[in-house]
Amino acid sequence: MPAVTVADITTLARVPEPAAAAVARPVRSVTDAPSGFEGEGFPVRRAFAGVDLADLDPFVHLDQMGEVEYAPGEPRGTAWHPHRGFETVTYLIDGTFEHQDSHGGGGVITDGDTQWMTAGGGILHIERPSEKLVASGGLFHGLQLWVNLPRELKRVQPHYQDLRGSDAVVLASGDGGALVRLIAGSLPGSDVAGPGSTRTPMAMLHASLSPGARLRLPWPADFNALLYVLGGAGTVGPDARPVRTGQLVVFGAGSTLTVSGAAGQDCRHPTLDVVVLGGAPIREPVAWGGPFVMNTRAEVLEAFDDFQRGRFGQVPSAGG
Repeated sequence: MPAVTVADITTLARVPEPAAAAVARPVRSVTDAPSGFEGEGFPVRRAFAGVDLADLDPFVHLDQMGEVEYAPGEPRGTAWHPHRGFETVTYLIDGTFEHQDSHGGGGVITDGDTQWMTAGGGILHIERPSEKLVASGGLFHGLQLWVNLPRELKRVQPHYQDLRGSDAVVLASGDGGALVRLIAGSLPGSDVAGPGSTRTPMAMLHASLSPGARLRLPWPADFNALLYVLGGAGTVGPDARPVRTGQLVVFGAGSTLTVSGAAGQDCRHPTLDVVVLGGAPIREPVAWGGPFVMNTRAEVLEAFDDFQRGRFGQVPSAGG
């Protein structure tokens, strides 16, 4: 799991220490992500399955893509498809993914890079492994997150951000045993922020904890708080609730999060790797139909009609 790392973690700035009066967020639930397939057949874990949308707000969907070791010729992606009403965030840990869309956005991400696409009023896009990865096979692992947009931004002009892994803010835990990659947002008490420009106020980070390491994160009290275990085992919350690969944690109210790596990890996951998410709840009705996330069923039906009528732009020609 390369993502972004450093040779000597002790040289990094530290995660801000939570205030003395900080309230530890309790663990409200731990759920298992069921496995499935997406696009042309690549394996995913549905991280948010079975969790109430009110607990996820402002997020609506999260897939862990892989972790899978492809043989030559096996890597798969998605065909051209539409989106409206939200943003997609694709964070790649291993492998290579190419993006192209009907508004001129596009790029290649690999090993810690992120693509942030604001679908807004409507966009067509495609995501696929590189020709080199298809030919050679290899490890593929990443996440795709859907971030909802409030009513007044659902028709905003589509936008694309290509974020290099090297642009992420990299911090160390207080005990020096955890590496934190801040992709978007900031932590209370810190004057640094991740490179992602978010229309919905939120924070997103990827932390790797060595066996026995402990990470205390100051967290905005007005954000919700979710943690997804990419790999490894450990505990979360003030009551040290056990967690493992493929589980989602929903935290309750408070201003600090606690996660610890188990003293013994398996050979496949030598560290506990987690993604921590939180955002300001939108608290609006959600009408979700396939690739469209709107406020009403009528708006979803309108999106399907607009897509059928070619109002989401044109698929670029092979020559660009």
